[in-house]
Amino acid sequence: MRVIVTVAACVAALFAGVVVSAPASAAPAGPTDASRIEAVSMKSPTRAQVTTYSAAMGRRITVSVLLPRDRSTPRPTLYLLDGIDGGVYTNYTESGWTYQTDIEKFMADKQVYVVLPIGGTGSDYTDWRSNDPVLKNNQWETFLTKELPPLIEKRFDTNGVKAIGGLSMGALGAMSIAVRNPEMYSGVAAFSGCLDQGTPDFRRATAATVQTRGGNPDNMWGPITSPLWAAHDPAEHIASLRGKPIYVSVGNGLPDLSLGVAGIASPVGGALESAALQCTKAFKQKADRAGVKITYNFRQGLHSWGYWNQDLHRAWPTIAKALDVPVR
Repeated sequence: MRVIVTVAACVAALFAGVVVSAPASAAPAGPTDASRIEAVSMKSPTRAQVTTYSAAMGRRITVSVLLPRDRSTPRPTLYLLDGIDGGVYTNYTESGWTYQTDIEKFMADKQVYVVLPIGGTGSDYTDWRSNDPVLKNNQWETFLTKELPPLIEKRFDTNGVKAIGGLSMGALGAMSIAVRNPEMYSGVAAFSGCLDQGTPDFRRATAATVQTRGGNPDNMWGPITSPLWAAHDPAEHIASLRGKPIYVSVGNGLPDLSLGVAGIASPVGGALESAALQCTKAFKQKADRAGVKITYNFRQGLHSWGYWNQDLHRAWPTIAKALDVPVR
């Protein structure tokens, strides 16, 4: 377990610096009622840039939507979350998924829409209990489960079937959102994430990732002894996803030289992936005890985009099954 503490410290050191009309007697409008799409622009024949306004967060959120080439009938939707940077390296104009992988090309002939939210830097894609001086107001679970889906379904020809996935921080976010909202998602994919938040060490590692982007993790779920940590722990609630297609991958912290430069591109990728491996092993033990069948890929590799691009390709058959579309 000490590897998690070591990695947490390492990370901190390295990165410091259907619409229904309301009845007349309805309660006053809630914070999500004013959410809207403000603009849509086409970046390519298969990628739309959507500017949304999140009333829950009080700010604009950019979302990339990858469109299937064949849009002759309504299609399901895959929501994919970024890692800790959340689009910072493109000044929040592009998801890491489109910037770092071949996802647009790979998904173009798949019969799904892919929704890529941008701007969740250091947020764990969760609802924070308090505003943060640096990371501001984060209400990502509300945005992703209550605000964004109706907007996407109204603007694009979707069929209401959804799956969710993510990498690294986004893997924890995706799995946590899924176990807390199991009725929404037909399947989940998680790559290189700390999916077990049941020990102080794992919680400290997650808190450290928030701190690397200047945030105070107490503003997220409170101190690591707070019940909010257990409430958002995928391993604690994994039974809620029993029977759904789930894919989980993680590397062993050693480079896969067959990927060339992409296989060695992360200077701290070994330590980070080793930590994710420990979390994933603990998660698997709890999922096994709960009788939840999951497709695992314990592979060689580091904590970097070359591996996550590969993970997406390998996870696709599981995702396709969840969304009830052909694998091709």
